Amino acid sequence: MSWPKLPSRVAYLALRNGRRRNALSLAVLRDLRSQLHAYNTSPADGCLRILPPFQPGILSELESAVKNGNPDARNQYDWLLEADKWQEHRGELPKVIVLRSEGTVFSSGHDLSELRALSHDEVKETFRLCAEVMSLIRRSPAPVIGVIQGLATAAGAQLALTTDLPIAAATTHFRLPGASIGLPCTSPSTAASRRLGHAFTYRMLALAEPVRADQLPGGAVEVVADEEALERRVASTVSQLSQTIAGQPQALGKWGYWTQLGLNGATSAQGGDGYEDAVSWTGRLMALHARSADANEGINAFFEKRTPSWKT
Repeated sequence: MSWPKLPSRVAYLALRNGRRRNALSLAVLRDLRSQLHAYNTSPADGCLRILPPFQPGILSELESAVKNGNPDARNQYDWLLEADKWQEHRGELPKVIVLRSEGTVFSSGHDLSELRALSHDEVKETFRLCAEVMSLIRRSPAPVIGVIQGLATAAGAQLALTTDLPIAAATTHFRLPGASIGLPCTSPSTAASRRLGHAFTYRMLALAEPVRADQLPGGAVEVVADEEALERRVASTVSQLSQTIAGQPQALGKWGYWTQLGLNGATSAQGGDGYEDAVSWTGRLMALHARSADANEGINAFFEKRTPSWKT
């Protein structure tokens, strides 16, 4: 594939199905899962090292691992908290992942001709595997940049909008077309609603109309003028993430961000929209992370007016 060469510790997550508009067939989904497993499996012990579930209570386990030396919690989460353990388990793994496909279409979603021929169990496996791939992207400690060109439709739109940092040319189209064939894109709408908002996503779901990237709600997808600008912006984003930002803080920050969004006040004595719970919870997380090697290095570098020398 003729994509730009990447810097050290940056890897492509390749969607390889150009002849079929990069459809997410069973084989393609298995290949994406295999790549994500390879990029997140510790060479030290062969275990998958992805972010914990986005559950606020896990913060107590992280605190226990650091403050009390809880051996169970430490064994499970030390790679996310300690620079030396991060280096042991993720020092050779990608620090940034770039999701790409070739051709004029980013992804046309599930392969309908394949779905029509599959058994019910195989159809269930296809959608289960698709959900697993999306979860692996969401829980990847390395941020995932999505390079979105041409068209991202149905599960292809879900894939694009699941990435941490989707970037698209202005003329790229996003679409949830399922309603037009009697199969509304309810699964793809999960990612779309979280990225684009509920009202906008429901309009896409109900009307099945394409929407240009420059018509999406502001900031949901980074939009650039054209394909040349897309390549420049991807290159600069890769450079910034891989060369100027430490890996372990990026991972813990990602976990903390998506976890605090789930604090909506529904079960809280504070009530409201969950802001009080979220700001208290994230304060605990920052206090925990302030003890890390990279946080200490970053603060020292700031006062010493020098470039940080990150541990991770």
